[in-house]
This record gives sequence, C-alpha cells and structure tokens, in this order.
Amino acid sequence: MKLVPDTSAVIDGRITSMIQTGEYTGAHIIIPEAVVAELEAQANQGREIGFLGLNELQALCRLSEEGTIQISYVGERPTLEQVKLASGGEIDALIRKVAIEHDATFITSDMVQAEVAKAKGIAVIYLRPQVENFTPLGIDQFFDEHTIAVYLKDRVSPVAKKGSIKDMKLVRIREQPSSEYELKGLAQEILERAKRDPDGFIELEKRGVTVVQIGTMRIAITRRPFSDGMEITAVRPIVTVTLEDYKKAELIKNRLVDEPRGLLIVGPPGSGKTTFAQSVATYLSDSGYVVKTMEAPRELQVPDNITQYTALEGSMVNTADLLLLVRPDFVIFDELRKNEDFEVFSDMRLAGVGMVGVVHAIGAIEAIQRFSDRIDFGVIPQVITTIACLKEGEISNVYDVRFTIKVPEGMPSELDSRPVTLIRNIDTGKVDLEIFKYGPETVVMPQNVIKHSNDLPVTDVPQSDVAKPEMEKSTQWQILEIEIEREIGRFTDGTVEVERLSDTKAVVYIDDKDVPAAIGKGGKNIAAIVNKVGVGIDIRPKGEREKPRDTPQVESDTVQGNGVRIKIDKKNLTIIALDQTGKIVDVFAGKEYLFTATVNEAGEILLAKNSTISQEMIRRYNEGEAIRLRPV
Repeated sequence: MKLVPDTSAVIDGRITSMIQTGEYTGAHIIIPEAVVAELEAQANQGREIGFLGLNELQALCRLSEEGTIQISYVGERPTLEQVKLASGGEIDALIRKVAIEHDATFITSDMVQAEVAKAKGIAVIYLRPQVENFTPLGIDQFFDEHTIAVYLKDRVSPVAKKGSIKDMKLVRIREQPSSEYELKGLAQEILERAKRDPDGFIELEKRGVTVVQIGTMRIAITRRPFSDGMEITAVRPIVTVTLEDYKKAELIKNRLVDEPRGLLIVGPPGSGKTTFAQSVATYLSDSGYVVKTMEAPRELQVPDNITQYTALEGSMVNTADLLLLVRPDFVIFDELRKNEDFEVFSDMRLAGVGMVGVVHAIGAIEAIQRFSDRIDFGVIPQVITTIACLKEGEISNVYDVRFTIKVPEGMPSELDSRPVTLIRNIDTGKVDLEIFKYGPETVVMPQNVIKHSNDLPVTDVPQSDVAKPEMEKSTQWQILEIEIEREIGRFTDGTVEVERLSDTKAVVYIDDKDVPAAIGKGGKNIAAIVNKVGVGIDIRPKGEREKPRDTPQVESDTVQGNGVRIKIDKKNLTIIALDQTGKIVDVFAGKEYLFTATVNEAGEILLAKNSTISQEMIRRYNEGEAIRLRPV
C-alpha cells in the first residue's frame, strides 16, 4: 500500500501510531519534498509544530530501518515563488501531484485538502479529530487537586503553585531537574492532543513561543531564542466561582444592569481578575443578556452559549467591527494591553455596547492613568462608569466614575473652573482621584495622598497609636518635598523652597527669573511635575515671599520728574506715564538702567509690590534717586 501524507498528517502524529498497531504495517510511505520544506521552514521560525513534524519523520525513518515500513522522499522542493503563494494552495498542489504520479492514497487531517483531493479523483484517508478515548497527558502527573500552576524548565527542578488565590505557595514537586528531552516529549504530546482534541487548539504560535489551550488548561511552551532554555508553564482553575460568592456582588450587579454599563476590573497578576470576569460573564448570560468575549489568547472558562472571539486577522479592530454587526448586549474584553485595545474598548462602549474590561494594574489610579494616556480624559466617564479592584481573589474597592466642572483640588484657587473627572470610592464616599487638563498635559491627581493606618476617629485611638500616623505623615511629606525639590531644581540654579499647604498642595518659591521656565509654555512643565509627584504645586517668585527691608513712606500718589508718577497700594507698584502710552520704555533709577517694559493703554506699568524689581525701585527712591523713563 502506498501512502502520501501531507504536512497536516505528519504534524498530527497518528501515522506512526497506526503503523505500530499494525494497521499500515508493510506500507510504502512516500514523503513529498514539499512537506519536508514546509516543516523545515516552520522549525526555522521557532514554531513548535515544525519540530513536532520533524520528530514524526524521524520516527517513520526508525520504523523503516526496523523493516516495518518502506519510506522514500520524492517530488520537487518548492520554489521561492511557490512558498510566497503557500496560502493560496501552491504547496498543497505539489503534495497532491506526488500522490497522483505514484498512484498512492493521499492521507491528511486537513478537511479542505481532503475535499480537493476527492474532487481530483485521488483516493483519500481523512484523519478526523479524535473525540474520545484520550489518555492522560504526561504533564497531568505534576497536578493534584490543590495545584494551580506548574513550571517546568530545562535543568531546573519542577515547581508548582498550590493552594488558593488567598493562600498560595510555591512548592518543589521533585528534586530531579527536568531535561530538555523530557520537555520535548511533553511538548510533542501536548501539541498532538491540541490537534486532535475538539476542546484543544493552538492559541498562539510565534518564533520560540507556542500557547495551547486544552479544555480548562492553558499551556505556554517556550524555547530558544525567545527564552534561555526550554520551558513549559501550565495553568488551570481549581475552583468555579459565581458572582454571588463575592462580598460586593449586589453592588456590581446593580452597576451592570441599572447603571450605564462600563465596568473595569483591575488588579495585579494573580489577583483573581480572570476568575471574577468569568463570574460576571456567566451572571450576565444567565440573566438573559447576549454575551461575547474578546480575548487574545482565549482563556476565560465560560459556558458554551458565550462565544469567545480572538483577534480577527491579528487585529481586535476587525473583531470589534464584527461584534457591532452581531449586536451583543455585553462584551467581556480580557485583557487590555495595547493602545489599540483601549481604543477599541472605548469605541464599543461609546457605541452603546455594555463593556467589561480587564486591566493589569496595582489599583484604580494606575488603571486610570493607563486609560488617560490613550483616550481623551473627557470621555473617560462615558467609557468607564465603575472600577472594581481585585486583591487576593476578593473585591477590595469599588469606585464610581463621574464628571463635573470645578477648580481641581490641590491646585491654586485662582485657577479657572474646568472639566474634572472624579473617581469616588463608593464605600467611603470620598474622591480618591481627579483627572483634568492643565495646559497641554492631562493631570491625574490623587487625593488623600497620605492616609492614616486605620479609620477610627483620633479620640478613639490610644495616644501611642495617634503618634504613629503623624510620624508616617511627616516622613512621607519629607520624601515628597525632596522629590519636588529635585524636579523643580531642573529649572533653576538657585535654591528651591517648598512650603506645604496641605496633604495635596504645596507652594514652591524659586528665583524670579526662573519662574517662566519652571511653569513652561502653556503650563507644560509644571503639569508634568504635578502628574509625577501627585501633589498640586503653585510656583511663585521668591520676591513675593521676601518682606520689604525698608517700607517706603510714600504717599499714594507721588510725583516724580519727567511726568512720571508712582503709586503704591497693598499689592502693586504702578508707574504712571501718560505721555508714553503704548510705548516700550527703558526704566532708570538715577543713571542706572533697571528694566524694559511696555506702557499699557492706560499709561501705566504695573509691578508686583513685593517683586525684586519693585523693591529695588523703592530702595533707590528712598536714597533720593529719580525714576525716569526713556523710549526705546
């Protein structure tokens, strides 16, 4: 019997199994060179299926050496042009050509290939996906009922995470290190199962990386050059959690159903975000909503009636276009990483789709900062209405996102009212975060930066316990002060004096001449510093802080020579020169030049009374020197 396998049949790995069971003993296996070329190309790209196929060919060669079968390599090696047209079926055509020329039976696990071969009158054996009678995988030996994840690496003893999300420990499974040979065998078995099992699929495959999903188990296989050695990481859920199992379940339910539907699930890796997202998806589906997911890779364990979508042609934008045609009530987006993901999430939410997003972040502040860098802060309250923070498998905090017009907290009171996005802790009722525009910068301003170690009133706490938060507050402010001095110091060579007004606001005094540079064009520099240190900063010249050394005994309207008059009130020193209206003039005290200014339409030059230049003018006046102006 002559058999010509295509690339899919070789990768499948069942040919050697069938030969060993006696089904094809004595057969003549004809391997087209096009199959070898395709497997070689895949292996050179670091794709695990390429190595899997080459291992299968080596196994066939060993069976040939034993005399069990006969094997030969025939046909043409694909040209560069045929390789480029591989997606159009050029290489498949070369493989079928070999079967026709040798009057052989064509064997494949690719349904399209099988149908094309039948259309050409070729005898075909189609290897259908195996649906039952699977033996346990080799990697299953490392799992027990308490194991969450297993980590296997070449030359390293296997370890596993065991316990629960709240109480998780990393334990060594055995002393003997894993070998590359052992890991290659496990990887081959995993890939063969993924190809045959209807519940298994290869989620991601790139140079040196393969991610496989088999049932509830997600397995990542890495090898050189991506990693410094071969490694297999397998993760599986050990418990099924419903939304009712969470303490703040009713609050989340109300936010999803009764409120505008934009929920953001936030937490660091391993905090239980995916498990919570699964419970939300299941609850919404059971409540009569049409629910879909967007995942790359797909790892949510949800009921079959919830369709899981991945990136269409490598782009979530294409997936979003499809979903808008499908018209789901809710979409679970797990998880937002790239700029494109945040934009897609925003667009779909603004289109009216209920969105539940998962983001890696320590807390609400970091999550909102990731959004503010990618979408306009003004639309954040329309995109995100609720933030749920996860910690150790529980909902630690829930935040309400709202929009208002006000002067931002921690900023100078003279600042104009502007749009501000408020992030309010639902449990405490306090605003923990404000987002607003300051010049061209988007500022994410934390409120209550320095918090007490408990929520009891000070009168109910022993004195020794009261002193501790105060000490912590002082220490934290000292750290903030040093950071502010360092940041502002980049714009001045003089000293930087920081004066604390509150936990969220400070005044910084620097040399008069350096104030414009520290503020920056349109407030760009100071906004960036505020965003970095998380405290409102008001930049002021030192001249405003220094008290006049000699307070002049000057009448409110003092006449000088050359038609110049000087008026002094509580805030300003005004030079009045009506005959120089609209002109640019040099100002002199006696014979010494002081500064250049423009006389306004009212015939005045206004100066801050406590500024350095005003103090110099007053000193010169007290010494009897005349103030005079000279047009430039």
